[in-house]
Amino acid sequence: MENYIEIRWHGRAQQGVVTAAKVLSEACLMSGKFVQAFPEFGPERMGAPVRAYNRISGEPIRLHCQVTEPGYVLIADPTLITAVNLTEGALENAVFIINTSKGAKELRAELGLNGKKALVYTLDATKISVETIGRVMPNTPMLGALAKVSAFVTLDSLIDNFKENYAKKFSPKVIEGNVAAMNRGYAEVKGE
Repeated sequence: MENYIEIRWHGRAQQGVVTAAKVLSEACLMSGKFVQAFPEFGPERMGAPVRAYNRISGEPIRLHCQVTEPGYVLIADPTLITAVNLTEGALENAVFIINTSKGAKELRAELGLNGKKALVYTLDATKISVETIGRVMPNTPMLGALAKVSAFVTLDSLIDNFKENYAKKFSPKVIEGNVAAMNRGYAEVKGE
């Protein structure tokens, strides 16, 4: 899979991880990349664990299956750490971005990554979303954090795509709140 950047999102239903995967793919597509974004649902009920996936490449993507060896793992709900094996299949040098008020060092231990090459970043995406959007919606702050710690998408491309594709669906206030959330996610993510 060395031609692909593979991303796995973990969250719960109604936290926006499926939408975040879609926004990421749209932004990368606008930048000339080949992309995939797709969800995996379990029991479809509010609060159920949800996964979403992305593949990003400079070449056409011919692989059509789940992401089993992600280079990036984004965790929108930290309660999943004790409920789901979030490190399963992740590359040894994977990047983990976690929505939590805890520090990266503490999360590294909780995920069992001590002694491994993986990078761990944290941000309080819940707090950011409540303060900018007015409700718990950690997806857009996490997109901002991903733009900060990766080289394959820029914050500007995420914001431009979001404004262009969601302006007809949401009010200007909602768009402004989500843009502010992305900016704060970019500014506030911290790693070890």
